[in-house]
Amino acid sequence: MFKIIMPLNLIIGLRFLGLFIVLPVLSVYALQFKGANELLIGLAIGGYAATQMLLQIPFGMLSDKIGRKTTLTIGLVIFMIGSLVAANADDIYMLIVGRLLQGAGAIGAVATAMISDLVKEEKRAHAMAMMGGTIAITFAISMVLGPLLSGMWGLSSLFIITAICALLAIIVLHTIVKTPPKITHDYKNDKKEIFAILKDKNLMKMNITNMLQKGMMTLAFLIIPIIMVREFGYAKTALWQVYVPAMIFGIFAMGFSAVMGEKKKKPKLVLIVGILLFGIAYSIMGYASSPLIFIIGVIVFFIGFNVHEPLLQSLASKYAKIHQKGTALGIFNSFGYLGTFTGALWGGHILKWYGIEYIAVVVIIICLAWVLLIISLENPIFSKNLYLEFGKYDEEKIKDLNSTRGIIEWYKNENEQLLIIKYNSKEISQERLLSLM
Repeated sequence: MFKIIMPLNLIIGLRFLGLFIVLPVLSVYALQFKGANELLIGLAIGGYAATQMLLQIPFGMLSDKIGRKTTLTIGLVIFMIGSLVAANADDIYMLIVGRLLQGAGAIGAVATAMISDLVKEEKRAHAMAMMGGTIAITFAISMVLGPLLSGMWGLSSLFIITAICALLAIIVLHTIVKTPPKITHDYKNDKKEIFAILKDKNLMKMNITNMLQKGMMTLAFLIIPIIMVREFGYAKTALWQVYVPAMIFGIFAMGFSAVMGEKKKKPKLVLIVGILLFGIAYSIMGYASSPLIFIIGVIVFFIGFNVHEPLLQSLASKYAKIHQKGTALGIFNSFGYLGTFTGALWGGHILKWYGIEYIAVVVIIICLAWVLLIISLENPIFSKNLYLEFGKYDEEKIKDLNSTRGIIEWYKNENEQLLIIKYNSKEISQERLLSLM
């Protein structure tokens, strides 16, 4: 699995390096652009998420039809163009245009769907944790490089680095990454599939969770640099001193997430812990009287964020059917980017007119409602997979599985010559299932 996943992780890492490297300093540097104010800065930070939100589903659907690699290439090229536009921006509006174009390369769902294609469901959480670890390491590097490089060469240098990262990702994609297997199934090509996905209660709860989690993240990146520089007198180049310790704690939190979420089979508990940490973090940051207390709040926030990160994509992919993974994960990521966009936008508005204390109150209320949502989520730990080699089952009996209680779905991996049957272990045993074949 390591050899399969690492090239994809490299692509994901390069892309997120391009996204993250501007986050720790964008809000304070954007204040210097002609026409800038807190609201427009919020749009510049979260603007890329608006186009990501709109295009995640089309990109996901496109990847289901023309293939993951081709779709990833298209997205990375658009992302590179947006980075170059942002690098040459001389006012806040051109910066926003560049960020919108960056977001138009909406490949997050495609990359996740590709991991789902290449890795068996039993190992998928591990693969997603590896991806989360790559993102976390990339994030930590970005928190150091962003303030230092922008201090030496300006904000535009970070966007140039972003464009180079996109180009390197394209090269890796076409030289190292394995082509996903050919999957066959008996699902019909239904144009109303999007509506079926939106009606799935568990997928919708995961969509809302992703939206809220990403909103919390973008809101944090809006307020942390501004408060540390404007209120507590930190130099822009010293912001890495705030982010790196927080990220180190966050990486350890991912270990807790992996153990409790997968080995201990308690993913809902992990999600609730992360939500409670978000509420605590914003409470601390909102009413901090000193830089030290504020930084403690930042650390608590990143612990909560990294508790969530390894689990969300994996859980969403488990609830989605095989023929709808690209589309379902596209919707999932669209909700996430809706949160990214609105988190920065309403955060900028409230910060400008009411102050950080009001942000803390709103976040606490949201977190309480969010916990209730997760309590009602169906636990996916009872979903199991049975793998049968071609020729070791009765072909005539396969379609009868559709009407068998406890069978979630079945499909064929043509490359590996496997029939995969997904079933609910509470409703049917593996022994009973084998007897039907």
